[in-house]
Amino acid sequence: MSLKCEVCDKKPQFGNNVSHANNKTRRRWKPNIKKLRVVMKGSVKTMKICTRCIKSGKITKAIK
Repeated sequence: MSLKCEVCDKKPQFGNNVSHANNKTRRRWKPNIKKLRVVMKGSVKTMKICTRCIKSGKITKAIK
């Protein structure tokens, strides 16, 4: 599953884990992506949307 929000294009961010000994290893922070049925331009689509877009009301959920 792609880790990209289809509304805001949020993607994984990259950085380092830093230990107490100051050793650095690469890691990534993944966005919280949910698969959701959404009404877009009058039609119902299944989209991958981050929880921030869901909470902020950028989309309207489809009625079952």
